[in-house]
Amino acid sequence: MFDTRKLLDQFLGAGGISDALGQNRLPQTQQGQPPQSGGQSSGPAANLQNVPGGDLVGRVLNSGALGGAAAGGLVTLLMTNKKSRKMAGSVVKYGALAALGGLAYKAYSDWQSGKSVGATQAEAAATPTPPPPPDNSAFAGHADPGEQSELSLALLRATIAAAKADGHIDQEEQSRIFGFLDQVDLDTEAKAFVMDELRAPLDVDAVAKPATNQEIAAEIYAASLLIIDEANPAEKGYLAMLAARLRLPDDLIAHLHASVDGAKAVPAEGS
Repeated sequence: MFDTRKLLDQFLGAGGISDALGQNRLPQTQQGQPPQSGGQSSGPAANLQNVPGGDLVGRVLNSGALGGAAAGGLVTLLMTNKKSRKMAGSVVKYGALAALGGLAYKAYSDWQSGKSVGATQAEAAATPTPPPPPDNSAFAGHADPGEQSELSLALLRATIAAAKADGHIDQEEQSRIFGFLDQVDLDTEAKAFVMDELRAPLDVDAVAKPATNQEIAAEIYAASLLIIDEANPAEKGYLAMLAARLRLPDDLIAHLHASVDGAKAVPAEGS
């Protein structure tokens, strides 16, 4: 089995590749024309110039910044919400698993204590990177490597499902993404997992199935909400279905939205 926790870090942009893609969007090039910033690209990105977003992917592929975190660019390509892209870049200071747990823990603890939704959002906006949950909380109780692997796998599936919830990943885009995967530092099994998840039909029941308790359900929802653009009706509808399958109380859902949306509102460094 591949290292699911490492892939989760990579997928959400550990190391800043996701931020770079999110903040430095280049103008779309016309079909058959080179990017405005210079001549023809060479190297692994050369065949990406004439596809939507290809010059952007090419910039990353040729930047020399393709370390173990380069798969963060993949989720950025799938995301349509700029604030979500910024959040994806900042959430990984402690590692994606701990950071997502921190977001969910903040919402959950505020909900349990009766704190207002507005206070949760204001506090989230004031904290650029959410701290990991306390060691004595249920959100930090995944000390066993096997449990960490299972939770990371669940969150990976949740984020990939959320990324394709609007149905915009057509065959051409799949080919572009798969070509990008061939260039990044992932082992064969991890690449196959991402490809299979992208190709698979959207299955909200499968996303919700690992939620054996309310804490895991909250983390799955928070991870999905991080990717979702609620201005898109299809994505908003998917999120509503997921909330129903996870059986989360409405007031807890409101706090999860406040926690994630407050963090999304934090400007990324340099923006």
